[in-house]
Amino acid sequence: MEDIVTVAVVNFEPTWGDTHANCNRMIGYMRTASKRGADIVVFPETALSGYDVDADHEGDAQMHRQVAESVDGPCAKAFASAAKEYGLYAVYGAPERDGNAVYNAAFVVSPEGEVVGTYRKLHLPFKEAKWAERGQEPFMFDTPWGPVGVSICYDTYVFGEIMRYYRASGCRLIINCTAVDEFVTAENVRTAVEYLSATNNVYIASANCIGCIRENAMLGGSHIVGPSSHVPAIHYYAGQPFGAKGSDEQEMFLGTLDLSYVNKSFLAQQWADKNPDFTPGRYIDMYKKLANMDKFASR
Repeated sequence: MEDIVTVAVVNFEPTWGDTHANCNRMIGYMRTASKRGADIVVFPETALSGYDVDADHEGDAQMHRQVAESVDGPCAKAFASAAKEYGLYAVYGAPERDGNAVYNAAFVVSPEGEVVGTYRKLHLPFKEAKWAERGQEPFMFDTPWGPVGVSICYDTYVFGEIMRYYRASGCRLIINCTAVDEFVTAENVRTAVEYLSATNNVYIASANCIGCIRENAMLGGSHIVGPSSHVPAIHYYAGQPFGAKGSDEQEMFLGTLDLSYVNKSFLAQQWADKNPDFTPGRYIDMYKKLANMDKFASR
């Protein structure tokens, strides 16, 4: 398994509803990322469509449902072809159609020119449930650097279970496609991602939207954060923290990571504990009790 990987994260301003234009621009970033030595390039949540909910329409007439495509759709094929041509992995946010269902998803394409699969957002905040259905499971993809986990925005910051699951499963790098606007304070998401990186001893690569796409002003702040050589600190290897001055400009940031920093058991670096007391069986029992409570049973 290789240790050294170069990752690009893109501050991207989608044109709302214009998947063709967004696809062309994103492929341009893939080409440039390849020229600059990137192995993996990450785009924001709903980068292909734009984030804001279509308040002018209902049901299948909503923009995200209109432009949603499957894993063998035209844009997915174009991204897969570009990934093969440029020799890298790409992860991008887009509405995914699977039959009548539409998901807020992150597509993964590989240097072999394949759509590896999609991560479907598990938790839908605000008005996202108006157009998307909830995903049901995590998603990892195999790379020369080991498994890489994928998460989307709210799943990352608020529900720590998925981050812990990926890290305990052997992921040293987790990709976070996000669309954070000014309604969610920069301090909230910055604190969350730094805590998750430090506590789980893992690299997190976040790509965020920028611009006032329709109603919401996006924060930008795409970055790569991970363990520092000065334990237990974390370090920004590329980009800037959410809310930093100038972090809302359209730009691509590259960081070269040495994943051997996280070869130890997860949690080990933060707490200097060679054998952390992580007991999944105990948590299964706890969550079974919660799942049987009436207030959670219907979710």
